[in-house]
Amino acid sequence: MAVVAAPARPADPARLGAEAEALGPPRGRLVSLDVFRGLAIMGMILVNNPGTWSAIFPPLRHAEWHGWTPTDLVFPFFLFIVGVAIPLAFSKRLARGDDRGALVRKTIKRAAVLFAIGVGLGLFSRVWRAFEGVPLDLSDFRILGVLQRIALCYLAASLLFLYTSARTQLWIGAAILLGYWAALELVPVPGAGAGRLDVAAETLPAYVDRLVLGSQHLWAGADKLWDPEGLLSTLPAIVTTLLGIAAGRMVRQRDVAPVETAARMMALGLALTAVGSAWGWVFPVNKSLWTSSYVLLTGGLAFSVLGACYWAADVRGWRGWTRPFVVYGVNALLVFVGSSLLAQTLARISVGESSLQAWLFQTVFAPPGPPEVASLLYALVWIGGWFLVLRALYRRGIVWKV
Repeated sequence: MAVVAAPARPADPARLGAEAEALGPPRGRLVSLDVFRGLAIMGMILVNNPGTWSAIFPPLRHAEWHGWTPTDLVFPFFLFIVGVAIPLAFSKRLARGDDRGALVRKTIKRAAVLFAIGVGLGLFSRVWRAFEGVPLDLSDFRILGVLQRIALCYLAASLLFLYTSARTQLWIGAAILLGYWAALELVPVPGAGAGRLDVAAETLPAYVDRLVLGSQHLWAGADKLWDPEGLLSTLPAIVTTLLGIAAGRMVRQRDVAPVETAARMMALGLALTAVGSAWGWVFPVNKSLWTSSYVLLTGGLAFSVLGACYWAADVRGWRGWTRPFVVYGVNALLVFVGSSLLAQTLARISVGESSLQAWLFQTVFAPPGPPEVASLLYALVWIGGWFLVLRALYRRGIVWKV
């Protein structure tokens, strides 16, 4: 469907929120955001598609529980990026006088579609089995997941941006992080007590998920005892998105030179990383719990990476290296969904006594070298293959947006 731009309406100052008044017009497309999004989605594809899960280099694994690896940065980086895009998208619409209620309805619709896509990805293999004659059983499907968390965080952060000031968002974020820390340390879990953070199933988030969702609808990888994208742990994940909003606000400030903005983002990133690391001594850094220390540490690293990309691509204008990441970044949702569907399809097609995915890995990638190298090579070829698809779409201007 072709979209024809309507003549811009005069901005009504009375309808502009504090955010729109404080932020200037766009300085052109933010190449660094596409680059950062591309880096994040490439990282997500890399760690989600090894040749075999039994042979993976340690940095490409999640931390077993407390602590973090480079893999544990991918998801919070993506939520941070979602936050950065919110002021970039909404401020100009508020400034031209768009109805705030219409923006809310569009936001709710987009979040609902993202949530539904996430649920659909989780049900894909079950639907496949139904075509093979296995009755479709939805009594124990997982409700939450990566896209579902992105949808919830996007919705909450967008509403906060539309209806509260930057100062209020700061206080809300601080209250969530401190309140979450207090809850996990002080609220007793039946049968386990309070402050049990070392055993996943005995933590407060695990208990809340079992109580509200029912254990049959939790992540099978944890024996349905807890969920890494659970309900309670989504609250601090919203703060990760709010940090992204703060970064997006910084790049839209009209009274700050771009080079100073880059420096401020990197300095703030170092400060948040230091605070998060220090907090981790008393409230461990933990992705599955999405602890408050994890929020600050990963948010700080995200600020630093975005600041560096912004300085290189948007301030200095060095664009030659950005193309592969931009190609991935502008179609991040498409490649995430497409990669997941393709991976599940390869795992469902049988070749002898194994799946097509396992046969490809063992036949093509495993013979040349050590298993970890072969597993990584498979993932890199996966990324390269999708790059060819995305580049073709990019050249034709095809972008899938919700």
